[in-house]
Order: sequence, then structure tokens, then C-alpha cells
Amino acid sequence: MNSNSSNVNGSGDTLLKGNDPVRLDVTTAVAQLFVWPFVSIDFFMFYVFLKRHVLRAEARYVLFAQTLLADAIFLMLTDFVVITYHVFLLLPVAMCIPLCIIMDTLTDVSPTIIVAMSLERYVAICMPLRHVHIFTPNRTKIVIACVWLFCFLKTFVDVAIFFSYVTSAYFSQLTFCYFEILLLQEWHMTMRGNFYILNYAVVLLILLFFYRSIMHIAQRASGDDKKAASKGQRTVLLHLLQLFLCTLETLCPFIETKIIEMGNIDVYLIVRYFNFLAFSVISRATSPLIYGFRDERFYASIKQYARCGIISVSTEK
Repeated sequence: MNSNSSNVNGSGDTLLKGNDPVRLDVTTAVAQLFVWPFVSIDFFMFYVFLKRHVLRAEARYVLFAQTLLADAIFLMLTDFVVITYHVFLLLPVAMCIPLCIIMDTLTDVSPTIIVAMSLERYVAICMPLRHVHIFTPNRTKIVIACVWLFCFLKTFVDVAIFFSYVTSAYFSQLTFCYFEILLLQEWHMTMRGNFYILNYAVVLLILLFFYRSIMHIAQRASGDDKKAASKGQRTVLLHLLQLFLCTLETLCPFIETKIIEMGNIDVYLIVRYFNFLAFSVISRATSPLIYGFRDERFYASIKQYARCGIISVSTEK
């Protein structure tokens, strides 16, 4: 265990010492340009959701608001970890564990909520008469609570396994806050990876079923029903893309581990940075596009509050 833990911390030291300071400054600055616009958009949309009763009354918007909140917090915490790399801020493992638990839970919240959102669209289009009874406000809140509990329990299992074999001396060691510090045994990392791949494979199959069912309705419908079904079909297709990116995100630690074992630090840094932007940031940036700007009612609310903000600024001047 001691050798494993020293490898975790030692690899981080080697990585930063072997890095080009100029490139580190540039990549960190670019990360801020990617992260904070999306964080701002997510929080603004969440604010619009809270202000509009008509949005809070519909299940799809309530579910969407959860993805906005989870994604915004996740991006902020992930960006904090990026900055700690930049300033070489090493923290005790004991301080990193709560942060890792929160980040890992948030990693699963949005993909799981996406399944609930796709189910809501499936029921609305394929079983429209039962939709109002299935997705009531109270039941939607129960679904959200179950999603958060389920995501936390998956992380809790990993943490429980970690505590079963770690020694007390490990908690005082300095490290960077990434979840791999809790995966000190190779079998644990393999088990976790296989479980996540299986989990996302099942989720993708479920979304494919929803997509196929909605597509079947769209082919038979006409008029407004056909328009609604076609729009729902495109929404689920975008969710499939989003889930595919999240699935690839679960494979990133394994790819990065293999690269660092080869001893090529420069390639490792490039791959890790690409994975961060492509699968941690971009995969979560699609949520506002899918349900924020594409949805006519939500987009109208966004324009209304954005216009009010501009008017307020002009009045103050």
C-alpha cells in the first residue's frame, strides 16, 4: 500500500517538474475560457428556472435544472483541481477525500438525470394521456432524490473499499485531488472501471430504445403530433451523444494510466488536457444547448431576463 501511495504522489510531482511553465500557463488560461462561460450560462439558466413558476411546474424543466446545477458545480470543482496543478498546490489526502466524493457524485448525476429526462420525453410522446399522472411534481422530486442517492451510493462503495485497506499514515500525505488517490489497488480500479462501462452501456441501450420508440411514433404521426415527436427524437439523439461522451470520460483514467506507464510525460499531459476539455467540459456544455436554447419556452424566458438585465444596466448608467 505504501508503494502504491507513493506512486500516486510521486507521479504528480514528476509530471509538473517535467512540464513547460509557458505551456502550463497557456493551457490553464484556455481552460478558464472554456469553463467559466459555461458555468455562467448554467447558473443564469438555473436562475431563470427559479424565477419562472411555469418552468418549475413542468417535470422536464425541473430535471433540466438539476443537470444545470450539477454541471456548474462539477465544472467549478474540476477547474479548482486544474488550478491546483498550475500553482503546485498539494493537499493532505484527508482534505481531498470530501472533494473527491463530491466530484465523483456529480460526475454521475447529469448522465443519470439524462436518462430520466429521456424517459419523460418517451412518456410524453408515446403515452401522452398518462404523462400528467406519471410525472407529477412530487414524483419528479422523488426521482431527483433517488438519482442523487444512487450516485452517492456508487461513490460510497468505492470509499468504503478504500477505507477497508488504507492505513492512517496515508491520510497525512500530500497529493493532488483526483479520484485515483482512492484507488490504490489495481483490482479496485479494474472493478470500478468495468462497473462504470457496464453501467453506461446499459444506459445507452435504454436511450436507444427510447429513440427507436419515439422514431416509430414520429413516422406514424401527422401535423403537430409529428412535429413534437420529431423534436423529441432529436432531443433523445442529442442525449445519446452526451451519454456517449460521458462513457468515453470513464475510459480516460485507464488511457492516461497506460500512457504514464510508458514514461512519456509530454504525451500524457496533452492527452489528459484533451480529455478534460472534450469529456469533462464539452460533454456538459451540451445540456444548455439541448434544453435551454432549443426549447422555445425556456429560450423565451432566457431572452426576457437577459433583456431585463440589459435594461437595468442602461438605466443605472
